[in-house]
Amino acid sequence: MSNENNNSDLLVKMTNIHKWFGRVYAVRGVDFQVRQGETVGLLGDNGAGKSTLIKILCGYHQAEKGDIIFEGKKVRINSPREAQKLGIETVYQDQALAPNLSIARNVFMGREPVKGMGMLDKKLMDEESMKALSNLGLRLDSPDLPVITLSGGGRQGVAIARALHFKAKLVILDEPTVALSVKEVGEVLEFIKQLRKEGISVVFISHNIYHAFSIAERFVVMARGKVMREVTKEEVTLDKLNELVIESAIVDID
Repeated sequence: MSNENNNSDLLVKMTNIHKWFGRVYAVRGVDFQVRQGETVGLLGDNGAGKSTLIKILCGYHQAEKGDIIFEGKKVRINSPREAQKLGIETVYQDQALAPNLSIARNVFMGREPVKGMGMLDKKLMDEESMKALSNLGLRLDSPDLPVITLSGGGRQGVAIARALHFKAKLVILDEPTVALSVKEVGEVLEFIKQLRKEGISVVFISHNIYHAFSIAERFVVMARGKVMREVTKEEVTLDKLNELVIESAIVDID
């Protein structure tokens, strides 16, 4: 297991996190951290606790026990809006987009700029949304295009561009390549590489070990609410990482 001693570049550190849903012990004393500019692959089967852990970090759930340190300060994140204020943006597999609204409206959803008389500043939204998409390497014809007209990769690009525009420090991607074609997967992985170039930390949650291996620098493997293994890319091959995920899923941890 990889063990880094230098904590000076830690962006987020979650320590001894516990979460119950009734009698279901979903997260069992998990330690999890992400460094500045690092891409972490969070792996594990269904029910491993990956999404629950991340939803605690995003403010959708509150842990019964444990601490979160963000940029060196202890924080309590009570809502997704509080997470966004810290610089934590989440892109879910369904992208949380409004398919019949324009690209620009989706980039600014819930945070629309207004001008005099409380009217939306459409010009600013159009310009800034296209700039954010361009920075990801995504070239689209118009900010007025309805999101429903885009490919799956394009829709993920819009969701990621939203995080980029609002100066995210940490972007969490929950199964971003599910149900995408090979070409679309390639586009999404390129978007993630661009986030890394911008110095943005990324947590990549996936069942697809191949996709995670191609993009992440470090891997955290969970099973039944616990972290089972943690390795860097230098320490494993793709086949070995696959073995670790399978072994973790079948180990008796009770």
